[in-house]
Amino acid sequence: MTTETEREAIIQHAHFNLFKVNAQDVLIDLLTDSGTGAMSSEQWAAIMRGDESYAGSQSFQRFESVVQDIFGFKHVIPTHQGRAAERILFSVMCKEGSVVPNNTHFDTTRANVEYTGAKALDLVIDEGLDPKSLYPFKGNMDIEKLKDIIEKYGAENIPLCMITITNNSGGGQPVSMENVKNVKAVLSEFDIPLYFDAARFAENAYFIKHREEGYADKTIKEIVREMMSYGDGCTMSAKKDGMANIGGFLCTNDDLTAQHEKDLLILTEGFPTYGGLAGRDLEAVAVGLQEVLDESYLHYRISETRYLGEHLSEIGIPILLPPGGHAVYIDAKALLPHIPPLQYPGQSLSIEMYRVGGIRTVEIGSVMFGKVDAESGIETPSEMELVRLALPRRTHTQSHIDYVIEVMRKIYKSKDELSGYKITKQPTFLRHFTAEFKPV
Repeated sequence: MTTETEREAIIQHAHFNLFKVNAQDVLIDLLTDSGTGAMSSEQWAAIMRGDESYAGSQSFQRFESVVQDIFGFKHVIPTHQGRAAERILFSVMCKEGSVVPNNTHFDTTRANVEYTGAKALDLVIDEGLDPKSLYPFKGNMDIEKLKDIIEKYGAENIPLCMITITNNSGGGQPVSMENVKNVKAVLSEFDIPLYFDAARFAENAYFIKHREEGYADKTIKEIVREMMSYGDGCTMSAKKDGMANIGGFLCTNDDLTAQHEKDLLILTEGFPTYGGLAGRDLEAVAVGLQEVLDESYLHYRISETRYLGEHLSEIGIPILLPPGGHAVYIDAKALLPHIPPLQYPGQSLSIEMYRVGGIRTVEIGSVMFGKVDAESGIETPSEMELVRLALPRRTHTQSHIDYVIEVMRKIYKSKDELSGYKITKQPTFLRHFTAEFKPV
């Protein structure tokens, strides 16, 4: 526990960037659900049998078998986490002038696309940009926008299309099976591969089961297999629905692409049967991928998020509706209309949550996704100004969540007193991780 006075000094020392705050100074850590969950007894047991052979270990064989059984792709390439899979995929498939459509790229995905000189385009449906819309699949890609992009840039300049499930930057909102089919149909006309960012594949499948007609009687695994059958490959951060603290993988059905990816993997990650992971990590991921398919677990997981979202709404705090799978997203633009977007209302709210209650969250708005023109220096704000409260898996009790709600109740009463921030130092890519701020 820390006092408000102590936290004020801590956040000033961290230059008002919550990524720079030490974990021991955080009471409730909702910064991310990536690798922050609790592993099960079965995962810990599997860790003890880790085969640390450099090449062809039994741990990799078990890992590969599980991934192929669930996802159905031919080639399985382990990586130390999702962004490594992204870097390899886009380095192999993209070049200067390429265009990569997505429903919404997340931060590392966009950065890895743009690092190759390619352009990352977000094509989420209009409902996905309306925080108040109750449309059940707000993560869907806009089919007409996709057609327009293909016509504008030419299929030859689009090496792949991605769909992020669930749509993290868009509030953890799911993508429907119908939308996946429609996207695939358009891409097939032009021979453009479809890849999934599958970090939260099981949560997306749960929403399909409960919201989309014709899937109520199917298992989560059956839904996942059908969805992946429309894809040519995927990237995966196993730190999310892999239920592990580290790990990821890259899948593809194309032999030549897989060979190029493995060549790059060896250069930067490791041999193709360990990819930067210890054998024990491969074991933990293999077990986690099976456990995440348990519908009773998914029911509790989604219910926990909904509970937090509903109670914040009762206070009067505007959130992105309906609550997503892994997080609740507060609409900071609506909550703090007196703070202009380029004074970062989401950052202001995140800092206040830490100051008042020791809660660490992350801004998903103009700090993370604002565009700065390289020549003029003019910044264009993000379309939404959100604060994400990401819930680690199998970690918090209801009393933890109730504490968050009480802190937000206190903040709501004094919200009009909050002020904006400006950036004093920032890197070229992924500035939200290391940027420094000061109050306006």
